[in-house]
Amino acid sequence: MKKWDLILVGAGLANGLIAWRLKQRHPTLAVLMLECGDAPGGNHTWSFHQHDITPAQHAWLAPLVAHRWDGYDVHFPDVSRTLHDGYLTITSTRFAQAMRGLMKENLLTNVTVSRVIGQEVALSDGRRFTAGAVIDGRGYQPSPHLSIGYQAFIGQEWQLAAPHGLTRPILMDARVAQGNGYRFVYTLPLSADTLLIEDTHYIDGPTLDADSARARIADYARQQGWQLARLVREEQGALPITLSGDPAAFWHQFHHQPVSGLRAGLFHATTGYSLPLAVRLADRIANAPGLHQGALYQLIADFAAHHWQTQRFFRLLNRMLFLAGTPDQRWRVMQRFYQLDEQLIARFYAGQLRSADRARLLLGKPPVPIVGAIKALLHTHSSLRAHHK
Repeated sequence: MKKWDLILVGAGLANGLIAWRLKQRHPTLAVLMLECGDAPGGNHTWSFHQHDITPAQHAWLAPLVAHRWDGYDVHFPDVSRTLHDGYLTITSTRFAQAMRGLMKENLLTNVTVSRVIGQEVALSDGRRFTAGAVIDGRGYQPSPHLSIGYQAFIGQEWQLAAPHGLTRPILMDARVAQGNGYRFVYTLPLSADTLLIEDTHYIDGPTLDADSARARIADYARQQGWQLARLVREEQGALPITLSGDPAAFWHQFHHQPVSGLRAGLFHATTGYSLPLAVRLADRIANAPGLHQGALYQLIADFAAHHWQTQRFFRLLNRMLFLAGTPDQRWRVMQRFYQLDEQLIARFYAGQLRSADRARLLLGKPPVPIVGAIKALLHTHSSLRAHHK
């Protein structure tokens, strides 16, 4: 039986970037990637802001980027604004092509992993693989040790009957009818006559009614004057949004098995964006002195612990967004946020707020009722678990 240097269980974004960076830095490493679906990356679109990662990281990630814009727009009932932080997107089509070219015969798709224990992976067909280290990156799994809300969405990529006229993305259009939580429409102009339009909701559960979401997308397109001609593809998902948790208990459940990406809780607590953290973790692993199971687990656990500490303020804001005020008024939290200094907003998305930024975010009259705001801020993990039961 061949002994691999590393086995990556799951071919999603985090594991794909680990493979990409390792092969750049250590091209002779024997890396095996296992994926249950037809293709690495599945059916997704990953986006990020220019200042989320360093210039050096932009350089090694560049071949995976399918679209880039020099800014983006946001719209709220009382405020519209253009922000000039660049915005970039990786499509699953580009990602899959890159992974196939990188991994070649060491990428196995349409395989079912029945067990991951330590340095061994067993498939349902009886095959077994061993490695110096195994990283499990098979996506987010609900845990009793995290209190989670969701950014649930359905997105449709449409070819239009005529050019749409957009020159940059609309990250949030919250002028739409609200509902059981903060709702907005997200739009990416992929070509002169092609748009990705997503109906997005910050809600307690991970699912949306698909037919209702499709109807809302069609209504929004009509309101913008866009003539939908051909549906290219559809994607749906639910990004976890962390309200509170017990990080020590969360990591104890992995029994010293290295994990990555959403499975490891490595996502921005408020936006759900995971690409910047996946890039940083890939760099950390590629710069490690070796790929040894115990050391790799500790590296990732320490990285995640630092991330948890830096995201404390974001979890506080999330409780405002999910728990304070009536659901149809929670857009006011984001409208107020987008009136702040543009550099502060960029640091927010990058997860690199300064002390003065935190103070600025909390100064002034809360955009939701004061009693609700205070109650939201004081919620603990145990009280939130009781709240959601």
